[in-house]
Amino acid sequence: MVTVVIVSYNTRDILTECLEALFKNSKGIAMEVIVVDNDSHDGSAAMVRERFKNVSLIANSSNLGFAAANNQAFDIAQGNYIILLNPDAYIGPSSLENAIAFMDGKPQCGICGGKIISPEGNLEPSARRFPSPLSKFLTLSGLSARFPKSPFFNRHEFGGFAHDRPLEVDWVPGTFTIIRKSMLDAIGAFDERFYIYYEETDLCLRAKKEGWKVCFIPDAEVLHIGGASSKTRKDMTFDSAASQILTFRMRSEWLYYRKNRGLGAVLASSGVELLWHAIRYTKNLLLPGDNAEKKRAAAAAVIHQITGSLQDTRFGRLSPPTPW
Repeated sequence: MVTVVIVSYNTRDILTECLEALFKNSKGIAMEVIVVDNDSHDGSAAMVRERFKNVSLIANSSNLGFAAANNQAFDIAQGNYIILLNPDAYIGPSSLENAIAFMDGKPQCGICGGKIISPEGNLEPSARRFPSPLSKFLTLSGLSARFPKSPFFNRHEFGGFAHDRPLEVDWVPGTFTIIRKSMLDAIGAFDERFYIYYEETDLCLRAKKEGWKVCFIPDAEVLHIGGASSKTRKDMTFDSAASQILTFRMRSEWLYYRKNRGLGAVLASSGVELLWHAIRYTKNLLLPGDNAEKKRAAAAAVIHQITGSLQDTRFGRLSPPTPW
């Protein structure tokens, strides 16, 4: 049996479609489904109770974050495999079956991710290398986007890889991930210091350190809307793709680097980002072009969030009290 875990936060309508696609495309598979609702205010939990009687529901009275909510489901999961599925991800035909078959045939693989497709039919990042200050510079500078097929400039996303065959990678996004339960029992679940973002990166790193493989497979597809839960936070600033809350991403990034690579990595990564936006600010001050004032304000806002998140986490040593 497999256990499918979906963490929801104000995604009632999308969650409905997610569950419908899941049940439609998993016929014949022994499966339990657990939805963990993080104190939604749009009736998500009530919808699950009313429309999906065969789904186990954990309705939290506060937003515990992604890592802690998944861990609640991990504690009661009965499956040999645990499937992480975002509520804004619609599983495709045979995807679940193919993911299970791959894991059955590769016992050394502890975590496996599928191919993530946007609503426009484009490939989204599905196979990744661990983050680094170099990768951050290449992304911020636009070099990764300009040379998407370059193994160097787009190294973080395995540039040049056609995503047409299985590949051992560093980490895979939690949008659609299959995890071996015995591996979780051995190395532990998500680190709850990560309220949201970087928890799956950290888990994959811990898995690889313990000798498990992390893989990508092309024949397990999900259609992904992206950022559905985060976008309900109207009080927050988002990244340029409007899918991640900037302050939350930064907090988790500093926590990840401090835990796994030390203070130097925190300073290097935050320094690259600070320097980049300082240059943007200065350029639009000294050589103003179109929308220069707006661009200066945007750069200043990001600098403020970088310094604030470093202070909030004590340079990656402490996770701020939840909910963030």
